[in-house]
Amino acid sequence: MALRVAVVYGGRSGEHEVSLRSAEAIIAALDPSVYEVQRFLIGKDGRWDPRIISPEPGGNPGIDVVFPVLHGTFGEDGTIQGLLELAALPYVGAGVLASALSMDKDFTKRLLSERHIAVVESEVFLRGRHNLESIRDCFGFPAWGLALFVKPANLGSSVGISKVRSVEELAAAIDLAWQFDRKIIVERAILGREFECAVIGNDQPIAAGPCEIIPSREFYDYEDKYVLDAAVTVPAAEIGEDVAAEIRCMAIEAYRVTGCEGMARVDFLMEEATGRLYVNEINTIPGFTSISMFPKMWEAAGVSFQALVHRLIELALERHRERQSTRFAL
Repeated sequence: MALRVAVVYGGRSGEHEVSLRSAEAIIAALDPSVYEVQRFLIGKDGRWDPRIISPEPGGNPGIDVVFPVLHGTFGEDGTIQGLLELAALPYVGAGVLASALSMDKDFTKRLLSERHIAVVESEVFLRGRHNLESIRDCFGFPAWGLALFVKPANLGSSVGISKVRSVEELAAAIDLAWQFDRKIIVERAILGREFECAVIGNDQPIAAGPCEIIPSREFYDYEDKYVLDAAVTVPAAEIGEDVAAEIRCMAIEAYRVTGCEGMARVDFLMEEATGRLYVNEINTIPGFTSISMFPKMWEAAGVSFQALVHRLIELALERHRERQSTRFAL
């Protein structure tokens, strides 16, 4: 009997279109002789088609495992994971806590710093409690070298992110970031190189890559990732095996520290002047589009797209079976 896989995609975030593309690639990789696909499209307005998954245990008899392909808000932040936990359904990817922690760049930085994993210096500001003047004064702008990055604390795919070099640019960047989150991060811009590393696994994660991203624009923004198709990606990063091994080691450690399971893509910055590596962010539902580096890194490591999707479903079922031995009541 075919395993019934519910693919949940779309969603209310700014990454809705990316989710659609990732979901189609995943569905195409699911062998119909092994899997029966059920589509659950969530519109930009939050409406589910054909129906919402029931939060009651046993209330979803037609589903064996869920593959959430919801990038960003309401999909990668622990919310959909909480629904699936209530429904007692196996699902691909990180759990509630790891998803929420990894989605929030502020808390990710705090946790990694506590474990002595390097992250870029930053400050956090809340909408309604801070304004341009207070942020500018905090840095004595311009500060931290030539430029700053302004980011929503909870979003992905570079949505709402700006690189600024002047007070005028800072004002526009803050306004943009606060449209997407009430908490924003202002951090030092690193002059150097960008890398990504792919990790899969539950208790014993393994890493593939890294790959290098060479942006065609000022930085690797949303248009560069999904519209222009002009950024250069090098799946087998030409950085020497020692540095590549360090990136993989740091990626696995960051994955473990944040409690990730299933999969994640860990992004890095390497400072040109010092050669120092910084963890930039952790993406618990990385892209699966035709240009996404997560599946490409595994393909370079000898794992096909189809085999990768199959393994992620296996990991979801393994975790669910292990959790079945846990008591939740007296």
